[in-house]
Amino acid sequence: MTTIRFFCTRWGAAGTDWYKWAAQVRTAGYEGVETDVPVARQELRTMLDALKAEGLQWVGQHWQTMDADFSTHKTAYREHLDDLIAAGPLYINSHTGRDWFSLEQNEELINLATELSVQSGIAIYHETHRGRFAFAAHVAADYMERLPDLRFTLDISHWVTVAEFWLEDQSATIADAIERTRHVHARVGYTQGPQIADPRSPVYGEAVAKHIHWWDRVVAAAVKSKRKELIFVPEFGPAPYMPSNPKDGNPLADQWNINCYMMELLKKRYNQPFLNTIS
Repeated sequence: MTTIRFFCTRWGAAGTDWYKWAAQVRTAGYEGVETDVPVARQELRTMLDALKAEGLQWVGQHWQTMDADFSTHKTAYREHLDDLIAAGPLYINSHTGRDWFSLEQNEELINLATELSVQSGIAIYHETHRGRFAFAAHVAADYMERLPDLRFTLDISHWVTVAEFWLEDQSATIADAIERTRHVHARVGYTQGPQIADPRSPVYGEAVAKHIHWWDRVVAAAVKSKRKELIFVPEFGPAPYMPSNPKDGNPLADQWNINCYMMELLKKRYNQPFLNTIS
């Protein structure tokens, strides 16, 4: 039976003491974290020790490579993935390529990630993220057609934002992406932005319902495929990603509380009775 697990994003907590943060994460009910690796070796050791002390596992996150020159970009991309692999995460979530690189260039980066994954035994999943190769549903479809082994971290809020509608005419692409999803970023976007102000507000009921419907389908696909586990990362971000009050610039809601709310909402939803209903 597939186990649904919840990891905490490090986004928004950069600079926070690793031991204090890890204890906070564990107390909140998460089983692990998603994070990049510190450049400084000593901080990396501290990170790993702090996570181990709290019994937390971790998923690596690559997002740093932004070079405009493809050759430089590819070199930096490999270096960042090598650093993550050396640190030993469960697997890696990768922001891969650029939205304006050619299909062939982005495919070269995806193939590089596949090579590193095969060599290391650490899976690398590619996030559906604006600015990257899979920035929109209709564009990701071209890569899925060419790369049968392509696997995703699904953050469908980006596709909604790029399209500016609820993807009703992309049903075949959504279905294919869901079957390829191995990791989920549980942030709720809407047709005019990648993050609603607060999922607890009924104002955003439609957006929350749309995303939960897609996540239900991801869970169902994992269960039917008899995958061991599926990890969700509630990933509402801090300001300025978090909508802010125009008068003072303060965020309209608390990032930590929102992510904990989303974790608890989905924990209650994806309980054993729910999983048992999936044949």
